[in-house]
Amino acid sequence: MEQNSTMKVVNSLVENCFGVIELLAQEGRSMRLSDIADTLQLQRSGTHRLLSTLCLLGWVEQNQTTEFYRLTLKLAATGYQFLQAAHIPEACQPVLEKVASESQELVRLAALADRKLITFAHAQGAKGSLICQTRTFPVLPLHVTASGKAWLATLPNEEALKLVLDAGMGDAEQFGPNALRSADALIQELARTRDQGYGIAIEEAEPGVSSVAAVVAPGQGSAVGTIAIVAPAVRVTEQRIPEFANLVRRAANELAVLWPLREFLQINQRLPDRVAMFQD
Repeated sequence: MEQNSTMKVVNSLVENCFGVIELLAQEGRSMRLSDIADTLQLQRSGTHRLLSTLCLLGWVEQNQTTEFYRLTLKLAATGYQFLQAAHIPEACQPVLEKVASESQELVRLAALADRKLITFAHAQGAKGSLICQTRTFPVLPLHVTASGKAWLATLPNEEALKLVLDAGMGDAEQFGPNALRSADALIQELARTRDQGYGIAIEEAEPGVSSVAAVVAPGQGSAVGTIAIVAPAVRVTEQRIPEFANLVRRAANELAVLWPLREFLQINQRLPDRVAMFQD
């Protein structure tokens, strides 16, 4: 009984610790202790202890003037180290470069993590003066991006709707002029996305930017990520949308084959060390 009680306390501490990190990552700004505690529904004294520990460990830093807290770059560095160690960019980057060259636009690859889409690799194929430099979302808003729609369309409507409503559909100023504003509009859009087999977002995430995306699903199983072509809205015409759709769908199929290779690359990287061990 005592052991179970101790484990519950430990689990709660770990959960709250990661809750603080995730909140600061999602907000991307400095926050008051009180705002952190209230958002996570934690006691302020306990939140202060968590933040103090995270500061000592180098994950969080406190501004000595304002006393606000924010993440250090340790989380970003750790994420980058993981991507490199897992060989995901190494396996997938050639595909992105190929699509960027063929489309002559920006291409982005996102991975699913904890029911969220996170962009982690890209390739720029645009040339000339009009090059797409889009707003960077730490986590892609699902209802206003082609990648988000493509993934949501693989889920039952109830599950997709819950994910969007839990995250919030945003206010009038947060996204682009064509952003979906209602649950009914989202359900209709997901039906269209399923029928056509890819996602489209025309000036929805931000003004002047449009995108076309497809899901990456190894072995025709569950989606693990998405690939999107992102371009100035003036270049995402009715004539070019089918072209972009064919490119991302073909690339998604290639990535579905390559995605599991990150495990092979990790094993292959360790083989020389193991061979040397047997040779000694």
